[in-house]
Amino acid sequence: MTHKYLEYISDEHLLACIENLHNSYLKAKENISKRKFYKNKIDTFKLTFDAKFNHLFEDELIKAEINRQIDKSINNSIGTFHEQILGGIKGFEIGNLSGFDIKATDNTLFADIKNKHNTMNSSSAESLFQKLARYADTYKNAKCYWVQILAKGSFNEKWYGEINGKEYSHSRVFKISGDQFYRQLTNRKFALLELYQVLPSAIDDFLSATNNDPQKQTSALEEISQSAKNTNRTILDEITFENYSYYLGFDKL
Repeated sequence: MTHKYLEYISDEHLLACIENLHNSYLKAKENISKRKFYKNKIDTFKLTFDAKFNHLFEDELIKAEINRQIDKSINNSIGTFHEQILGGIKGFEIGNLSGFDIKATDNTLFADIKNKHNTMNSSSAESLFQKLARYADTYKNAKCYWVQILAKGSFNEKWYGEINGKEYSHSRVFKISGDQFYRQLTNRKFALLELYQVLPSAIDDFLSATNNDPQKQTSALEEISQSAKNTNRTILDEITFENYSYYLGFDKL
């Protein structure tokens, strides 16, 4: 077990976590077919402004829009990446669909991890508090955490207050920022920073050991480009026609 990158998890575990996330990126790209790309109507007026104001060629424009759609599906995978990293720390494990994301092996800690602080509405926040309170009531020595990897501050505090018009509090239910949670599980003050700093070299090492091309085109762009070539339209006109040919005059494009 080597520690070239981080002291608190093995190199093998870090690279495995990177590989899992890389696979999520590849899967997200493969899933963006033209049909899925068009599922939510494309705002071709916005694309026109983007092309002109941001000085983008049409293929660059579509790549950017495809990447925006891919980004939506990747956000959850980033949260999973942090779960897997934290689950590789000695004394902790991931939930594997058990209702929690991370727990201490001795049941003294349970946590639900959100990648960003603003990913929950009031109903989901209420549900999360109730779930964490149930763990705290079941395991009398457990502290239970709502973890915000990307939070608006650095904190580790009791979670209490009004949610959905009701007052909630529990002596062992907390909310905590990502840096403080990494610190708590590793006993290293700058553990999250250390992860951030080693990622570029670790990702480069992973990619150099694989044959995957991270710049591979998505099928959506390939399909749209071929369709535009067949109809002798620009890429943007092709997208507009295929999305709005039922609008007055748009069938003439």
